[in-house]
Amino acid sequence: MTTITVARKGREVAIAADSQSTFGDTRLTSTYDARYNKIFQLDDSFIGISGSAAHDLVFQSALSKLKNRDFSSRAAVFDTFRKLHPKLKEDFFLKPDEEENDPYESSQMTVLIANPSGIFAVYSMREVYEYTRFWAIGSGRDYALGAMYAAWNTLDTAAAVAQLGVEAGCEFDINTAAPLTLYSTTLRD
Repeated sequence: MTTITVARKGREVAIAADSQSTFGDTRLTSTYDARYNKIFQLDDSFIGISGSAAHDLVFQSALSKLKNRDFSSRAAVFDTFRKLHPKLKEDFFLKPDEEENDPYESSQMTVLIANPSGIFAVYSMREVYEYTRFWAIGSGRDYALGAMYAAWNTLDTAAAVAQLGVEAGCEFDINTAAPLTLYSTTLRD
């Protein structure tokens, strides 16, 4: 699993992630993983994915081939993921089944996005949320959210908030480990 955080403070938005991958009881740390960075940049967006390790290359490849991708608003992010879902199924053989009573097919991943338009999360059934302060995903999310909430008024930057969240995940979540990666950008006017 993982801990990935986003934060928005003032005109800054930031995203941070740990570097450990876990396969059952085996962990792959940055010492052994040549590509441990869980955040990738696409256009002016920084994107982190939680879920199966297989999502990383599949998601990057599918997004890079998608025409008219747009992460500038909640509605635009939703439309991008709506167009992406059939490509994940057809070109990459995504298995969209989760629970029998689910109202929609699952994309099987949770995604955080930080860009000059704000901070967004996309959940498995393409639910899109836009956040005003901060959020976290992955197995260390509860620790991250608690730390970011407790320190919100004492930290000056979005980068400091996002970093603190991942550090809390590294401290308490068995599936999260340092080093962390951190990116930030400035909101559009």
